[in-house]
Amino acid sequence: MNILILGGGGREHALAWAVMQNPKCDKLIVAPGNAGIAQIATCASFNIENSAEVITFAESEAIDFVIIGPEAPLAAGVSDDLRAAGFLVFGPSKAAAQLEASKAFTKEICMAANAPTAAYAHFTDAAEAKAYITAQGAPIVVKADGLAAGKGVVVAMALQDALDAVDDMFGGAFGGAGAEVVIEEFMDGEEASFFVLCDGENVLPIGTAQDHKRVGEGDTGPNTGGMGAYSPAPVLTDNIATQALEQIVKPCMAEMARRGSPYQGVLYAGLMIKDGAPRLVEYNARFGDPECQVLMMRLGGQILDLLQASAEARLDKAQVNWADDHAITVVMAANGYPGAYEKGSVIKGLDALADDSHNVTFHAGTAEKSGDIIATGGRVLNVTARGASLVEAHKRAYDMVDTIEWPEGFFRRDIGWRAL
Repeated sequence: MNILILGGGGREHALAWAVMQNPKCDKLIVAPGNAGIAQIATCASFNIENSAEVITFAESEAIDFVIIGPEAPLAAGVSDDLRAAGFLVFGPSKAAAQLEASKAFTKEICMAANAPTAAYAHFTDAAEAKAYITAQGAPIVVKADGLAAGKGVVVAMALQDALDAVDDMFGGAFGGAGAEVVIEEFMDGEEASFFVLCDGENVLPIGTAQDHKRVGEGDTGPNTGGMGAYSPAPVLTDNIATQALEQIVKPCMAEMARRGSPYQGVLYAGLMIKDGAPRLVEYNARFGDPECQVLMMRLGGQILDLLQASAEARLDKAQVNWADDHAITVVMAANGYPGAYEKGSVIKGLDALADDSHNVTFHAGTAEKSGDIIATGGRVLNVTARGASLVEAHKRAYDMVDTIEWPEGFFRRDIGWRAL
């Protein structure tokens, strides 16, 4: 198969790495890719949110299968246009991707499906939102309704923080994503990520993970796109995963189909778990980043077969073969992230790292310049390892981190602390 992956982050590097292990992959192109992806696949440059450009490129390269990594092309309807042009595509339609593109839409689906989630209210006016917050009190959660690259959520423990978040969102801190806000009940418990593949009718669980959203150790500081992750997540037991599947995911998928927008692709359910019961925090219409990195380390080449089964609506015949192992990824980010950060610093020591089925450094925001690898983003590297235990995987990952020479970057030392 000739395969095209859209995206250029750590998630897409992990997908490319896993897909390349499957003998069905004859040619792999990633657009736009990054310096790490360029070491294993061909990178191409065009606007991945412009359907016409994507289709023209896919036709010119005789692409058989398109895998859409990030949320922006999904929200732009690229998957719909590719399907209309006759391509096999992994990724939900624009209508189905509203499960991520609009938090208010997700809440509406949950209410219709009777899926357990936080109580909420939806606002298009800042004064009304602030009046509601004042009446409810803190702690409370303020979310930009639209896509905000994983950063448009403020868990406000104090009333003033919540009021300030409303001002920030309506003031344009998250661009158009904050034109509307959703105010949610604060849910106590432990959060974990549950991943399933959907084909419009069938649902297949493919793994669990736990992300570390806050920038500082001990889960302190502002939210980020994710500072590290591990898989599996012990808090998401088989019993809780079954509850999540039967009480949350399947009813919501049935409601989507009933509305004429069947969901096909990966569905990432963020769950809050307390007293042995899950409640939905949010849905994402793509693999989490950095959760994808640990899932791909554990799944390997079979992921291509699973993605293809999802795209061809035959998940009822698919099966996931899990090794009894653990994986962890540590994000190395540019100093200043998630605020302002500088680009262009040189990263050294990458050539000395192991690169095999147990140790991989996935690139997120990098480029190659005059033979050097330079940082081009906020989250720059995902140092990832697999082991028979989480302790073993943890040691391998941090041994690699300590080999990398990049004084302009930082990372958390406590990834995996809840399980460890």
